[in-house]
Amino acid sequence: MMKKSTQKWLFIIPLVVFAGLIAMLSLRQDNVQKAGTSDIVNTKSTYRQLPSFSLPLLSDPSRTMTNNDLPKTPFILNIWGSWCLTCRVEHPFLMELHDQGVLMIGVNYKDEPEDALTYLNEHSDPFLYSVQDYTGDLALDLGLTGAPESFIVDQDGVVRLHIVGEIHADNYANKIKPCMIALADDSLDEAAKNQACGG
Repeated sequence: MMKKSTQKWLFIIPLVVFAGLIAMLSLRQDNVQKAGTSDIVNTKSTYRQLPSFSLPLLSDPSRTMTNNDLPKTPFILNIWGSWCLTCRVEHPFLMELHDQGVLMIGVNYKDEPEDALTYLNEHSDPFLYSVQDYTGDLALDLGLTGAPESFIVDQDGVVRLHIVGEIHADNYANKIKPCMIALADDSLDEAAKNQACGG
């Protein structure tokens, strides 16, 4: 026959496990809500040439990519990592942009290459390509404060916008898209492009 103390623990242990699960789910929900914030800021990188870099291609580390390999049209430089919760929140919208033909280069930040490649295999790859910034040197030169962050770079390699946090439908429609359209419009002068990009 089971002792009373044993019966008591058989009743208490499931309650403790259940309470722990509720606490974990609440904490995760808080993190997801915090991940929904972003801001477009002026930083030391804005209106300056993109820092020089020489970094391995994530999909083929034997290849080294430099500024010379960047697009010659306006594009989004997105800093991401497989470890980054907000990057996972942002990723579906990046896939929407990819489907719309928006040009994006990825900078895989302080990540294990195998983890990064697994992440892209599982969630699909929105980038033209990603470089691997394992040491974070490029991110440091860009003035990165965390991930994800993005930079709008014009056809001359000048950073025009810095987005701290995720790109989502609102900031893309209201700030990022108008800036990229203006940058690609050769009929606009520099003042009009600056105005469109909030400069």
